[in-house]
Amino acid sequence: MDRNLYKLLSRVNKPARYTNNELNAVHKDWEKTAVKIALAFPDVYEVGMGHLGFKILYAIINGREDALAERVYAPWVDMEAELRKAGLPLTALESGRPLSEFDLVGFTLQYELSYTNVINMLDLGGIPRFSWERSDADPLVMAGGPCAYNVEPLADFLDFVVLGEGEEVIHEIVAAVQQARAEGLSRQDVLLRLSRIPGVYVPSFYEVKYDAEGRFAGITPYVEGVPARITKRVVKDLSQAEYPEEFVVPYVDVVHDRVMVEVLRGCTRGCRFCQAGMIYRPVRERSPEILKDQVRRLVEATGYDEISLTSLSSGDYTCIEPLVSELVEEYKDRGIAVSLPSLRLDSFAVELAEEIEKARKTGLTFAPEAGTQRLRDVINKNVTEENLFSVVEGAFAAGWHSIKLYFMIGLPTETFADLDGIVDLAHAVLRIGRQNRTSARRPEVTISVSSFVPKSHTPFQWNGQDRKELLRGKQAYLRERLRRPGIRFNYHDVETSFLEAVFARGDRRLAQVLSRAVDLGCRFDGWDELFDREKWEQAFAETGIAPHIYANGELPLDAPLPWDHLSPGVSKRFLVNERRAAYGERTTADCRFAQCTGCAVCFELQVENDLVRKEGFHV
Repeated sequence: MDRNLYKLLSRVNKPARYTNNELNAVHKDWEKTAVKIALAFPDVYEVGMGHLGFKILYAIINGREDALAERVYAPWVDMEAELRKAGLPLTALESGRPLSEFDLVGFTLQYELSYTNVINMLDLGGIPRFSWERSDADPLVMAGGPCAYNVEPLADFLDFVVLGEGEEVIHEIVAAVQQARAEGLSRQDVLLRLSRIPGVYVPSFYEVKYDAEGRFAGITPYVEGVPARITKRVVKDLSQAEYPEEFVVPYVDVVHDRVMVEVLRGCTRGCRFCQAGMIYRPVRERSPEILKDQVRRLVEATGYDEISLTSLSSGDYTCIEPLVSELVEEYKDRGIAVSLPSLRLDSFAVELAEEIEKARKTGLTFAPEAGTQRLRDVINKNVTEENLFSVVEGAFAAGWHSIKLYFMIGLPTETFADLDGIVDLAHAVLRIGRQNRTSARRPEVTISVSSFVPKSHTPFQWNGQDRKELLRGKQAYLRERLRRPGIRFNYHDVETSFLEAVFARGDRRLAQVLSRAVDLGCRFDGWDELFDREKWEQAFAETGIAPHIYANGELPLDAPLPWDHLSPGVSKRFLVNERRAAYGERTTADCRFAQCTGCAVCFELQVENDLVRKEGFHV
């Protein structure tokens, strides 16, 4: 660590965020490595250290002899202030080198409200903010993650974007950059070569058009040989995909501080509000034997006392019950627990939960999403009240005392009758808890409510978000009706949900808003204590951009969308049909148990859905 940086540590909160040399951190010879990559996570160390994709890329890159990967996280506001006061740049943890000295700086885009952190990290790292300001001497700035599927608001700040899964494409990127540098190619020529890698998008090679009224009218390439449509990359055989044999073990408590193994990737459920369920298709599973081997290696390398079986819905894994049983049996005498962070009501078994929660029966979390069956049919959440009541009855009878239920308000077609349904479900679950309690503690029900945010590449991408005033009114309505002993009510801030919707459906014109917001001091906008509504209002006002047009406006089905050229493999025709089914209150069956739903992802990506194949169906 630089001596000047070391001097700052006594002046900031949680200095271990910035100290490096954690167990299993990789330090490679800078001078002997051809391609240097800074993996940048636009949030604090504690959040970024828990991100599995980040861990995978770190291991893959450092597994190459010709490349190195180092980590950098957004400095908290106190450290940023100290860095600016001392005139010091933002540096990577492993070598302590400024971001400006790397060949590539790669950002993970998980959340729209981290965009200001991306720009601020470029500023702090000594990298020109806009892509057109950079010279051949500056790093190439790349990005990937779920927000890449509509990266347009951030496009002017990025040199290239990767759509989809990085396990294979990162090797192609490293090789292309290494060869291009060896040939002495210019920055523009390097980007041109990268643009020919499937799944890579170079925003500066595309022209954005607007009509006379200022509406988005399309985006097309103006450089010869550049694809008009970029389709995501996928790993076809998840069992053969590279996976870390060790994780960096932090000095401080971090999010998801445990052994994590990914049991499956993708989801076939088809919830119509859920972007992840669309962009991560198709479903692919890892074999149980490979998973058990990964667990053994990671436990020995890290010393963690918890094993997390991760996915969008771990209960859908074909072999989940025998896998859990075998892991619990193998590690119970060592005090190592097994957890399933993502379970659905209809894949949940109380017996399975008992298996993993033998020692502590604290709380269980489920997501009905909507309060009435009508609205659950609209969003294709194929669970019923009977599913919920059966599960919670078994859970309370088995010794759990606390149930948390997640709901979303502002969903398309929602009425106040649907809000009443949330209240009724809360009261019913509490009543079931009191009737079936076996715990000494009184039953508790927590209702957590978020606001619907329309996301790209979903059947609801054309729908506007409810106006802020209406959302606040719905929150107040629920708060009043849920005032009852044994029920807690939590809700998300309307202002941050509104801003998320703006950037989720935004276009390149929002770059000027982002740039101005950073200049005004906007940072960590997803953190309640730092979000500053007035600064954002000022940024929109000064740039002449009306945010409600992006967040609240209804989009015609035949209108071009800012993200149409960025494809997750799911067809737009399918999304339109699903939207029509929603308004008809019709559900679409899970393709694991019925015929192909026509999303087209298996055909488009030439990947077979693992779960469908195992059930005897072929898409």
